[in-house]
Amino acid sequence: QVQLVESGGGLVQAGGSLRLSCAASGRSFSTYAMGWFRQAPGKEREFVAAISWSGVIRYYGDFVKGRFTISRDNAKNTVYLQIDSLKPEDTGVYSCAVRPTVQAPGVTPAWYDYWGQGTQVTVSS
Repeated sequence: QVQLVESGGGLVQAGGSLRLSCAASGRSFSTYAMGWFRQAPGKEREFVAAISWSGVIRYYGDFVKGRFTISRDNAKNTVYLQIDSLKPEDTGVYSCAVRPTVQAPGVTPAWYDYWGQGTQVTVSS
């Protein structure tokens, strides 16, 4: 089993920034892809960003437009999501996900095997 714990969410004014973290623990794997998704109240879960084991391959959702940056520190088993120029429509629960034993990241929830509980991001206008 793999446990994922997100942190870094909170209440921020529009235009501000947040850095989300997702720490993985439990069973170790030689490689794993990681991703971030978000879900706003009453909406479907939405792909935000994903990163390969090496960090070379990075995918972003269409809405990101350069405001989000995903990165990872494999020595710490942690993936990060830097969010700049926050907008009220970025409000939602941000969850990280991991798929062990593969390097390539995916952009759909079905690609991933383990999920964290999520961290709330609220952006006020």
